[in-house]
Amino acid sequence: MNPTPFPSAPHADAERVVPLHRLAHGRTGDKGNRSNISVIAWHPDLWPLLVEQVTEDAVAALFAHRRPSRVTRHLLPRLQAMNFVLDDVLDGGVNDALNLDSHGKALSYLLLDLPVRVPAALRGHLAGPPID
Repeated sequence: MNPTPFPSAPHADAERVVPLHRLAHGRTGDKGNRSNISVIAWHPDLWPLLVEQVTEDAVAALFAHRRPSRVTRHLLPRLQAMNFVLDDVLDGGVNDALNLDSHGKALSYLLLDLPVRVPAALRGHLAGPPID
């Protein structure tokens, strides 16, 4: 009986999927029942990937369990940043919510887990350990 071979290593030039936090950092704020989440690229060369893949639809799908009534993205290209405004995601807001994170401060961590496809040419700009 032949042992099962290990899968071959991905080609060095192939795209890799990594969490958004490898490309950007973020911060969350709130006002009433609205949360805003900023996403700021670690490196300017990563900005086009963020614009292409971190879209209103992608964020709405990621936060579907919070049932946002609307997700709006504001681009800040000179800063290589974007700001997402998510309406009706804080269970009524700070004064009305019974959840443990009524300000929604942890929501940026959820967004920073969004999977992003990164081509080999940009891997050197990622935060964290190198990817082969």
